[in-house]
Amino acid sequence: MALIRASLLAVVALVMSGSAGIAQTDYPTRRIQILLPYPAGGIVDIVTRIVAEKLSEQWAQPIIVESKPGANGNIAWDQVSRAEPDGYTWTFFSPAVIANPRMQPSVRWNEKSFIPVAAVVWAPSVVVVNPALPVNTMKEFIDYVRKSPGVVSYANPGTGTSQHLNTAIMLNAAKLEMTSIPYRGQPAGILDLVANRVSMKVASIGLVAQHIQTGALRPLAVLGKSRSPMLPNVPTMTEAGFPEINVVAWYGYSVPRGTPQPIVEKIHAGFSSVLKDSGVRSALEKQALQVVDPMSLAEIGALVEADTLKYAKVIEDANIRLND
Repeated sequence: MALIRASLLAVVALVMSGSAGIAQTDYPTRRIQILLPYPAGGIVDIVTRIVAEKLSEQWAQPIIVESKPGANGNIAWDQVSRAEPDGYTWTFFSPAVIANPRMQPSVRWNEKSFIPVAAVVWAPSVVVVNPALPVNTMKEFIDYVRKSPGVVSYANPGTGTSQHLNTAIMLNAAKLEMTSIPYRGQPAGILDLVANRVSMKVASIGLVAQHIQTGALRPLAVLGKSRSPMLPNVPTMTEAGFPEINVVAWYGYSVPRGTPQPIVEKIHAGFSSVLKDSGVRSALEKQALQVVDPMSLAEIGALVEADTLKYAKVIEDANIRLND
């Protein structure tokens, strides 16, 4: 009798487990929310809205994009790290997720609080200066800064952002001293750079290309694997003679740790499908972004692991803290 009862319980458990799996793979059945750590209008907001619109169409469910800037991105990331792990709350994932907890150990989350579900684009940046600065090449810029340590300023869109970390790599590698002027996101810093209230910025190409074309800003070098089609005459850092500065950030998305694997796989598959869409690819490329070749979840995990080692060293070497 006990054997029969145990067998029946095993069958019931198996059926319930199968039903749970089916319910999870039926996902999504309601609205999804993406919380962004940066202000609306920046490159992260633009990228997110491009992919979210197509995913929403594909899944026939609304995807709401909400910007929650503040505390250097910690407001959004903290909220998502504590959200119900049911697949209905996502957030942005980039090297900044790795950097922030290392700059402020008191935060309650780190990169292990999330499961990366997609790597969407490589985000090459460009070093731009106000034309009032008497430099035309990266070498001239470095020589100029070395002659006046701490005098030349740069726009910092947020401590620990990809642009700030790349600037830190540049300052450390070239042994430069510059003054960091903090901003909440890239757009405000770019406006001040055009107005000559700050001298230099490492910026997302799509956000400054128009200013470069009009002559309001002067490009010095691209941080990327190759020249940008949007800036074909601007050399890469490697071509300019500084390969150690030539780093490229990536942008992706994540869900809270504990999200069921079937849902993680469904979201990953959704992004993979969307990134094959010619309209989505074209829209992203118009922002001077390079669409990431398809990556498995394991490959995305390996990318995060490699970046964790790289950026942890950058933060330690440059002694970066959140109140910089």
